[in-house]
Amino acid sequence: MYDKLVLDNGLTIIGERLEHFRSVSVGVWIGAGSQYERPEENGMSHFLEHMLFKGTETRTARDIAEQTDAVGAQLNAFTSKECTCYYIKVIDEHIELALDMLSDMVLRAKLAPEEFEKEKGVILEEIGMNEDSPEDVVFEMLAKALFGEHSLGMTILGPADNIRAFKRDELAAYRARMYRPANTVLALAGHYDWSQVVELAQRMFGSWDMRGEASALSRCELQYGVMRREKDIEQVQICLGARGVEIGSNDVYALSIFNNLFGGAMSSRLFQRIREEQGQAYSVYSYPTSYRDCGALAIYAGTSPEHAQNVLESLRDEIDRALDGGISEREFTQAREQLKGSYILGLESASSRMSALGRRMLLMGDTVNEDQVISRINAVTLDDVDRVMRQALSGRYAAALMGKGVNSLDLSMFGIE
Repeated sequence: MYDKLVLDNGLTIIGERLEHFRSVSVGVWIGAGSQYERPEENGMSHFLEHMLFKGTETRTARDIAEQTDAVGAQLNAFTSKECTCYYIKVIDEHIELALDMLSDMVLRAKLAPEEFEKEKGVILEEIGMNEDSPEDVVFEMLAKALFGEHSLGMTILGPADNIRAFKRDELAAYRARMYRPANTVLALAGHYDWSQVVELAQRMFGSWDMRGEASALSRCELQYGVMRREKDIEQVQICLGARGVEIGSNDVYALSIFNNLFGGAMSSRLFQRIREEQGQAYSVYSYPTSYRDCGALAIYAGTSPEHAQNVLESLRDEIDRALDGGISEREFTQAREQLKGSYILGLESASSRMSALGRRMLLMGDTVNEDQVISRINAVTLDDVDRVMRQALSGRYAAALMGKGVNSLDLSMFGIE
């Protein structure tokens, strides 16, 4: 059972009480990510996340750090394409501090001009660090190839030129537009008293009254483009993208089951063929990603330049083997059990349960418990998995390639010139 309340200002509070815990995880989930940014704003959601740790009207950045450390709390944040989340984990007796800290940061961050200019340098270094991670870069390239000019094709960090050009007033205006109670979920999981949570939330978030309309999302249509980037690095980064399913689809679990047997585990077809049998890649895998109105199945391999063409052909062979030979009952049963196990094991902490609860409520507007999820996984049939697999693998492909010699790699087996 979940506790839920919507404040008069539109803020949704959702909690899961875990009696045997002595801690509580609290997260403020805001519908502000790179998906909601205009091209000239790209990077603002992430920049704003940084700035909320740089001081409020009542706390300096040092105060935030010291007060968190003084009670052994864990305070952090992240930005994704879909949202920004500020979260803290404390022992239950410090829940008032947790809510006060989060509300102070979200509602009263100063965005001090001197800190704003300093943080530009930090984020530019982060962008540089990301550039030194070829795997991260090739996935950003794949997003661009898949989504084109849609905002899902933009990076979370944003381009360096944007960061340098941002003005403090622009960031403040973006916060006013996106940081609204009706666009926010306060999620909790752990040991708490619900009446105390409601009283504290009313007191600390009840005066939050920033009205306005957030950026409207245009419908996503997959573009199936190709991006190649010659770069003098040791490995060739290969990334393919096929059609997936949107986040609310009934086929989410069927695609996840197929992914597990195809490239999502050590026993998967891709891992066993390309790494274990051929020895031509250390890292090879697939994974599904879902958004509100579209989704993708990504396939990745990192290999040496001399093996790159052969790895591409092996990927095509495994795709054809799945399409021509289908999926065995044994593979299906094993992959379904694996999905159930990984799902349950992923909920073995208050933090993970809070994250699942907050993200689902923000993006879907509802909740599902583990019994409901397991029931939905059990309801998936082999025919469902076969159908979803064919929708993904028999269609068009996007591709992103980075490394030495990628301009000469042949992608015609994927219908790409």
